[in-house]
Amino acid sequence: MPRPRAAADSTSTVTARPSSRRWQRRLLQITVATDLTVIAIVSALATVIGDWGLGPSTQFNAVAAALVLGGLVAFRAWDRGVLGQGADEFNRVLRGTAVAAVVLALAGMALKVEQVRPWIFGVIPATGAGLLLGRYAVRRVLHRARRDARCMSSVLVVGSEAAIADLVARTRRVPHHGWTVTAACTSTGAGEIAGVPVVGDLDDVARHVHELGIEVVAVAPTPGWTPKRLHSLAWDLEGAGVELVVDPGLMEITGPRLHVAPVDGLPLLRLTEPRWGGPARMAKNLFDRAAAATLVLILAPVFLAIAVLIRQDGGPVFYRQERVGRAGQTFRMIKFRSMVVTADQQVAQLAAANEGAGPLFKMKRDPRITRIGGVLRRFSIDELPQLFNVIGGSMSLVGPRPALQREVATYTEDALRKLCVRPGLTGLWQVSGRSDLTWEESVRLDLRYVENWSAALDISILWKTVGAVFRGRGAY
Repeated sequence: MPRPRAAADSTSTVTARPSSRRWQRRLLQITVATDLTVIAIVSALATVIGDWGLGPSTQFNAVAAALVLGGLVAFRAWDRGVLGQGADEFNRVLRGTAVAAVVLALAGMALKVEQVRPWIFGVIPATGAGLLLGRYAVRRVLHRARRDARCMSSVLVVGSEAAIADLVARTRRVPHHGWTVTAACTSTGAGEIAGVPVVGDLDDVARHVHELGIEVVAVAPTPGWTPKRLHSLAWDLEGAGVELVVDPGLMEITGPRLHVAPVDGLPLLRLTEPRWGGPARMAKNLFDRAAAATLVLILAPVFLAIAVLIRQDGGPVFYRQERVGRAGQTFRMIKFRSMVVTADQQVAQLAAANEGAGPLFKMKRDPRITRIGGVLRRFSIDELPQLFNVIGGSMSLVGPRPALQREVATYTEDALRKLCVRPGLTGLWQVSGRSDLTWEESVRLDLRYVENWSAALDISILWKTVGAVFRGRGAY
């Protein structure tokens, strides 16, 4: 049923927006078609290879394809709520294909059919990899459209002025999330917040949602907003296809740490402790060291060529600096030297030109940087020797930014939580702008990583690091 267009109202300066349902349906159709195409292509390639006698026969291709499809359905990999959003979409694809392989393996063991091994270790993993690449390609197209303000959902925010301003800033900072805040309701019911018109007070929410064609209602903590009001709003929005989201007031805590624990019908959020140890962390450490050692072996010729270029001024190849790691323990971080030998002695005289955020010392045009050093910094090549720190266990591939002691001395209590885990060669701070970030943004991103770590988050950051390095944004 189409929604009514905005009525003439002196309190509203927002016009009704076209519904996003069309592009949402289109996104779902494209995603399903992409997945089916990938499964068909892998199955066809396996058939061709099998017919040539170079691989497995074709007898289990249909079974493997059906199991993968079943896994995607079982883990709701086509749920509209996850398409194009965060790492959960990729997690569901991975779990679906992994379960397909496990089911086939168990069936093979039960029926004593050893011929299924090529599908367990070859065809199904190849299908999973293809599905992830297909999903990533679709997401890139979606994000490109959202940078042009297309494929967006209109949002009405209910909350205090501070909460509304914060959400507006966040949605503008990350347009790929697909939200555009177009209206707000506050206790006063008048004015404008960060360019967003306040269209009514707390009693006008449902009416303005229908009049303006709003697709998402975000409720933030605000004086005067009671659970009874929230319940009534949920009833009023039923059947309208409007998404209702509630900010629980737990800043930067998401994903696997949040669980719903109902008590006599009352939904309560259960907050589990962050995972800073245990088998998952041991697996992360093993992976970090193995991957770092492999990269060092592969990049050995590159290291040698860079060393020759750096040595042209007669100085050392590596620059070692004391940093603060996990639990406040210090270590010597290794980098390719990108500055003149006397760079540390020049900090005091350059202090007036500091452009760094907070306790950081940064200059976009630092006179201490050598010619080759500028190239190394532009593409973060100077940080590659930190792979030796990863092998040694003082750093991880992904983690918070490694801090100097003078920076740690200025940390507030929340910033000190960064020291609960090993610092990283890359992290959310690097894929989000690096030196262009404010100090508060840098701390917020590091804390988000510390509070919400997961293997999927690490994989996502490593993938994004490749693009961030080539773009070079914030690298100076």
